[in-house]
Amino acid sequence: MSKQKTLIIISFILVVLSTSISFSQKKSKDNGSAALKTTPKLVVGIVVDQMRYDYLTRFWDDYGDGGFKRLVREGFNCKNNHFNYAPTSTGPGHASVYAGATPASHGIIGNNWYDKISDAEVYCASDSNYSSVGTSSDAGQMSPHRMQVSTITDELRLHTQMKGKTIAIALKDRGAVLPGGHTANAAYWFHGQNEGNWVSSTFYMENLPQWVDDFNSSNIAESYKKPWSAFKDMNTYTESGTDNNSYESLFEGESAPVFPHDLKKLWDANGQYDIIKSSAFGNHLTTDFALAALAGEQLGVDGFTDFLAISYSSTDYVGHGYGVNSKEIQDTYLRLDADLEKFLNALDKSVGEDEYTVFLTADHGAIDVPAYLKANKIPAGYMDWETIKLSLNEFLQYTYGTSEIVKNFSNNQFFLDHKIVKNLDLSVSAVQNKIAKELLKYTGIGTVYTGDQMMQNNYQKGIPYILQNGYHQKRSGDILVVLQPGMITYPKTGSTHGSPQIYDTHVPLLFYGKGIKKGSTVDRTEIPDIAPTLASLLGIAFPNGTTGRPIAEVLD
Repeated sequence: MSKQKTLIIISFILVVLSTSISFSQKKSKDNGSAALKTTPKLVVGIVVDQMRYDYLTRFWDDYGDGGFKRLVREGFNCKNNHFNYAPTSTGPGHASVYAGATPASHGIIGNNWYDKISDAEVYCASDSNYSSVGTSSDAGQMSPHRMQVSTITDELRLHTQMKGKTIAIALKDRGAVLPGGHTANAAYWFHGQNEGNWVSSTFYMENLPQWVDDFNSSNIAESYKKPWSAFKDMNTYTESGTDNNSYESLFEGESAPVFPHDLKKLWDANGQYDIIKSSAFGNHLTTDFALAALAGEQLGVDGFTDFLAISYSSTDYVGHGYGVNSKEIQDTYLRLDADLEKFLNALDKSVGEDEYTVFLTADHGAIDVPAYLKANKIPAGYMDWETIKLSLNEFLQYTYGTSEIVKNFSNNQFFLDHKIVKNLDLSVSAVQNKIAKELLKYTGIGTVYTGDQMMQNNYQKGIPYILQNGYHQKRSGDILVVLQPGMITYPKTGSTHGSPQIYDTHVPLLFYGKGIKKGSTVDRTEIPDIAPTLASLLGIAFPNGTTGRPIAEVLD
């Protein structure tokens, strides 16, 4: 073979090898890039207010195939999901879901709390620096300024150079403001009373967009001024107690807590449009508005991932009114199931079946009505704080010469007046311990911890672990009280929440859609794990106060 032919052959082989290597490297690079992140067109976060985990299983046979069952069967179910802090209430719940952190980090220690700097009670979302949009009332004077960290929605906005939209929706202002984070394009909530409009704050905008004005001018909210009747045959509601019982509250003007609840007849005596929030219709209205937002904001239609945060608040109102074991709760969840099916079908059409990712969780659980538990021989009861306050004040007067050494009591926390402690030449730690020991003597109180214990120890499990995660060094109190399991401070009808007990911490966590595996786990997961799991899926930065961890089993 000639030297020239040999060179030609060698050159050809080198060209083939080079092309092959280049293709292999390109393929490898593409695969590596694909493995780094998933890019849904839209992420939808759904928080169901006051949803216990067992609402999934208890009403399972009555659900349709396209709502909760679709999310469970085609998505990933975290069966042992818990809040890892207290108090378990709406403001901290929504903040923790979206911040990937607990109140110890993000600072939302309650719906309301005593502010030690201003010596006044503050609301988690209120902000007098901004004005209402869409109402002449002060219902829109809100912002997320009390939340001290970023959210998953903030990080997605930053990652997309503010090109991906964030829209947050809830009947409750705090259920929209806190999930929207600091950078949301908009947060909307429902102002009832005699207006019945979705409103916002100048923190987000100067005027409502046209699609919101159009929605408010429609008769959609007005259309729910009608009887709330059972969604299905009441005889099939066998998973709940009797319809007429002494454990449920009444709308003003009702003689019995039974179906149907005629909202039109009860309208004026129960806050007019506000009564919609306290019925299952409030969730229907939320879904109506979310669908309008999907279309009006053109979510999930371009190359940048958008985020729609939805909170269903009526489940909480109904739970507070009628309790965990009521026909009304069962009806509300069956109706919510139909709403979820309607919304998922709309996402399939507008965004694409495999182009969006959903998570569903709750902001807290709820206790069965203690009077009902007690009637069934389960230890439970109601806390008589007035009697305790009298006894405690006597103790404080005798021990310190003044009862004013305790400045405030809120969220089951006592705040000391540190100036009085100093003037008495006492240490804060010593006063905390002495009062804590006194409180342990009182009926209904299970455990007591001090602020000093929260700051000095590193608890890893149990009630003190949950309390410590909810303890913010600058905002929380000096003495933390935990009631015995089954004990609450509440009227004797309806359910409530807020404790570190398991009935308040165990809530659903479902993931579904693009980038999500099908399956389930009974390993413990915690609420702050949601945001880092989403961040890992999207390939974006974790919220800057994150304390949770990605749930690896969820990600495809």
